[in-house]
Amino acid sequence: MFPLLASNNPIHHILDKPISGTEHLTFLGKPAFTMHMASLLLAAVVAFIVLRIAAKQISIGKASLGTDRYLTKGRLSQIIEVITLYMRDTVIKPVLGDNTQKFLPYLLTLFFFILACNVLGMVPFADVQYVVGNKAFGLSSEFDWAVFGGTATSNLAVTAGLAIVSFFVIQVHAFKSLGIGGWAQHLTGGAPLYLLPIMLPIELMGIFIKPAALAIRLFANMVAGHTMLAVLTMFGMIAFQSTESWLMTGSIEAVSIVAAVCISFLELFVAFLQAFIFMFLTTVFIGQMSHHGEHEEHAETVTS
Repeated sequence: MFPLLASNNPIHHILDKPISGTEHLTFLGKPAFTMHMASLLLAAVVAFIVLRIAAKQISIGKASLGTDRYLTKGRLSQIIEVITLYMRDTVIKPVLGDNTQKFLPYLLTLFFFILACNVLGMVPFADVQYVVGNKAFGLSSEFDWAVFGGTATSNLAVTAGLAIVSFFVIQVHAFKSLGIGGWAQHLTGGAPLYLLPIMLPIELMGIFIKPAALAIRLFANMVAGHTMLAVLTMFGMIAFQSTESWLMTGSIEAVSIVAAVCISFLELFVAFLQAFIFMFLTTVFIGQMSHHGEHEEHAETVTS
């Protein structure tokens, strides 16, 4: 069945599409409601509910429970607690120092939201809807019936939106922490005046290149992983179209499915890794634009 249902385009399931039945609704010439929009909303709801439940199970219980009130209940909540404590104490705090508590809610929200988008994108919601629509309801065989699905973070517009939010967080913090003069001085890096014509354009471009790199890195990794999985699952369809032999098709499809399962575990690792990298680099960029008192103390010591 899978060879017959597969698409001949490995990026077909990655591309964003209008939600079925809303194709005629547009905004500025673009579809007003798309599957990636629905996936973003689903990821936000799932992340909120899961984290809300985890927060209740992690919180300290009633005194009548004795020492058990300090124990986190539920394996998922325990995993979330371990991840949160690790990132706060080992990743974020060494970089941000006294600003850790200020930015911790945003950074953790960023991590868990991107992770929810990445993990939900691995579940073939859209493919199930295609199969149900085509086989159960006799709809088109072009895979045009689906309400939600796909990996929202494989959409450059989505990752760019996340990067833009981080960009404003970084720059607003920079102006508050350093002031306009300190922000401008940060661009020069203490370079001599004759190097400013070279330093300033490079540093100004770097301000925008950093968030752009965040967006492109997340987008590229999500697209690459899903494209690889799609190519592996296409081998059976290609074999059937070439040989029309169910024996040959089944043999090739069995090998490709085993390979796809192995790649899926790698893709799950990448889902966590890319969420972590996006959050960590945002932390680093915030830290770079923070006021460092020890630098001033060092400068005063050298001067004296």
